[in-house]
Amino acid sequence: MHYGLLNEGANSLNIGIFTDTYFPQVSGVATSIKTLRDELIAQGHNVYIFTTTDPQAKKSDVAAGIYRFPSIPWVSFTDRRIAVRGYLKVLRVAKQLQLDVVHNQTEFALGIMGKMVAHHLHIPCLHTYHTMYQDYLHYIANGHILKPRDVAHMAHFYLRHMSGVIAPSERVLDVLTSYHVEAPIRVIPTGINLRIYGKKDSASQIAALRAKFDYTAQTPVLLSLSRLAFEKNIHTLIEAMPDIIAQRPDVQLLIVGDGPARATLERQVRQMGLGGNIQFAGEVSNDEVHHYYQMADVFVSASDSESQGLTYDEALASDLPIVVMRSEYTDELIDDPAIGISFQKRIDLVNGVLHYLNNPRTEEEQAKRNQKLHDISAAVFAQRVLNFYHDCQRQMDEKRSAHRRHLFGRKE
Repeated sequence: MHYGLLNEGANSLNIGIFTDTYFPQVSGVATSIKTLRDELIAQGHNVYIFTTTDPQAKKSDVAAGIYRFPSIPWVSFTDRRIAVRGYLKVLRVAKQLQLDVVHNQTEFALGIMGKMVAHHLHIPCLHTYHTMYQDYLHYIANGHILKPRDVAHMAHFYLRHMSGVIAPSERVLDVLTSYHVEAPIRVIPTGINLRIYGKKDSASQIAALRAKFDYTAQTPVLLSLSRLAFEKNIHTLIEAMPDIIAQRPDVQLLIVGDGPARATLERQVRQMGLGGNIQFAGEVSNDEVHHYYQMADVFVSASDSESQGLTYDEALASDLPIVVMRSEYTDELIDDPAIGISFQKRIDLVNGVLHYLNNPRTEEEQAKRNQKLHDISAAVFAQRVLNFYHDCQRQMDEKRSAHRRHLFGRKE
């Protein structure tokens, strides 16, 4: 018997997504998972989320196909959680749902449970490698316990015997290749739900949100949207503001998000005397985020730790030009100034922002952006993932047939 969201089409799959991170937690991983879930359901498949308990979670989650298992806050990331028990219940629910595919999104507790479930049910187990852990080792005893080589060993061990691994970007592919991962790896960037981020807010909605921060319709607004963590390098944006203000005194920077670096960043703003041009909006719920893109003029980021840069894609889908720190991911995404500009030096950040504030977009540039939107759409993303599911199913069937032929010495 199936629970939650059902579509009993002849070709529909029953997909179990296993993750230690999911809404109401706010993160790029949670957004990626929900985007995939929603689009797979829209395409006629049954998707069930196996995740952690959360104090803010809704009581009605099970009715929506979301199953939560006992968890505790994670070390050094108290706003994230990790499951501590529940495998027997996980297996029982997975059997009831008659899962066809397990898709893990974490290397920790629920990811391990997902591998065990797939092995028990003899179904494919895929994994999306979201996080570049070597960029976050400083959060654990200031980097004195785990080293990059330890991350490589653990990732290689965890990804053994996977049916397939999804790398959200070429950068992640390169890292996994250096880890000598043996499973098939496919680069599939997370898509963006254009039904949400491509929808235009009304002029009155935009005016109301701008008024909340004392912006007028003419105020040029730069938007930074991320977790306020030190590796996001938001201090670099703040340092560049005097150079931008020197040419456009009315420019405002709105920093959306919360995290461990917030107090340090607020102190930096005060010390630089930029309180009149920079505001902190705090954390915004996922359901409200798209409105903030709509009210801004340019999206900015100096982060150098992005494995897939979902906020860059969301900004693009919201028709915002992006000015972001150069990385392997931005080299893939930004292939024309119509999309955005990447920088390495402060002067290039400043010039990029001023370029988009001073130069309206042409029709030719808009056409290029529209093509890019198709490439990063959630529909294309989900179809690529589905193709990988089917390929892994076929490979598993072929291995079973070959094994039977070997045992019985005959052709099927």
